[in-house]
Amino acid sequence: MKTMIDLNDEALALAAKELGTTTKKDTVNAALEFVAQRRRRIDQVLNDPYGIGLGPDIDDPEVMGGARR
Repeated sequence: MKTMIDLNDEALALAAKELGTTTKKDTVNAALEFVAQRRRRIDQVLNDPYGIGLGPDIDDPEVMGGARR
C-alpha cells in the first residue's frame, strides 16, 4: 500500500545506518518489522511465564527450598 508521510530525516538516516538499509522504503519497512518482531517476542514472554529461561521448578516449593539464596 502506498502512503505519503513526512519523515524525520535525521532519525531516518540513523535508522538506515543501524539497519544497513539504503532506501527510505527499505529503512521504514525494516524498522517496522524490527518493532513488530520485538512486540511478538515481548508478548511471547508475557504469555509464557517460563519463556524467559525459567523452568517449572520455579513453582516447586520443594525444589526452591533447596535453592541457594
